Amino acid sequence: MSNSPVRAQAKGAGRVSAKGNSAVGEQGAPKRAKVTKRPVKATSKAASKTAKPAEKAAAKTTKAAAKTPKAAPRAAKAESRLGMVRRARKINRELAEVFPYAHPELDFRNPFELLVATVLSAQTTDLRVNQTTPALFAAYPTPEDLAAAVPEEVEELIRPTGFFRAKTKSIMGLATALRDDFGGEVPGRLDDLVKLPGVGRKTAFVVLGNAFGVPGITVDTHFMRLARRWKWTESDDPVKIEAEVAEIFPKSEWTMLSHRVIFHGRRICHARKPACGACPIAPLCPAYGEGETDPEKARKLLKYEKGGFPGQRLNPPPDYPGRPAAPAPGVAPGAE
Repeated sequence: MSNSPVRAQAKGAGRVSAKGNSAVGEQGAPKRAKVTKRPVKATSKAASKTAKPAEKAAAKTTKAAAKTPKAAPRAAKAESRLGMVRRARKINRELAEVFPYAHPELDFRNPFELLVATVLSAQTTDLRVNQTTPALFAAYPTPEDLAAAVPEEVEELIRPTGFFRAKTKSIMGLATALRDDFGGEVPGRLDDLVKLPGVGRKTAFVVLGNAFGVPGITVDTHFMRLARRWKWTESDDPVKIEAEVAEIFPKSEWTMLSHRVIFHGRRICHARKPACGACPIAPLCPAYGEGETDPEKARKLLKYEKGGFPGQRLNPPPDYPGRPAAPAPGVAPGAE
């Protein structure tokens, strides 16, 4: 009986705590919240049961897709033969505007000098040949003179061009053939020229086109590189390239086409790092992006007159916009 008020008080405290603070139960312990069972729970269970077969099916589909090889990306539409020819001829027209002064970059005054200079230009620059030939032609101005020369003296004169022993044999051999078989004159026929020592089709077409006005395509390393980059050919054989390019352009364009392509290859479309960002025919080039595309950086790659430097000829044509090249060290300008 004496404990009844305390019990009542404790019961009252419990009731106040339960009503006054729903989060706290008796003795300060957290009160477990009543969870009302909702129909959603049943629904989610049903949905999860339903989703399992769908997930399994999706997994199977994913595995099957992984095993099946992906379809190859759609290839770009191949350029037609007509499209290539039109693009090639447009490139030629554009180059004619860019290089209206294109010309052979070997100094010469007659067919004999051009023939000898072209043979000497193998495996070296035209500039080096132009710096070497004045002394050579001063000593041996005619085929008869060169044919009668002392080989060791000729070797010493042409030493700067490299491979001087083999080249001496070639130019003295062709001089002898000109003297003995052609009356000291350079022939104007392809079949005759290619019979001369050291003279191939490339050299023959240089001479025919620039000394005799006979159209020809000169397939040197620059021409070969650009013809492939522009998709005019896929061959790496000079004779095949010559034949394939000849089918694209009219014969009247062959000689000047050669000069323009070679000029472009030497000044802009270099072998190792083309100046794509400074190229005037970039929109027509399938190989755009192989070189430097930033305009400022590309301009620094330009050579000869395009880069503000001297050209390769000591005596360039009057319409050449660049500066003449310097003679060999120790040789006065204009010396013969």
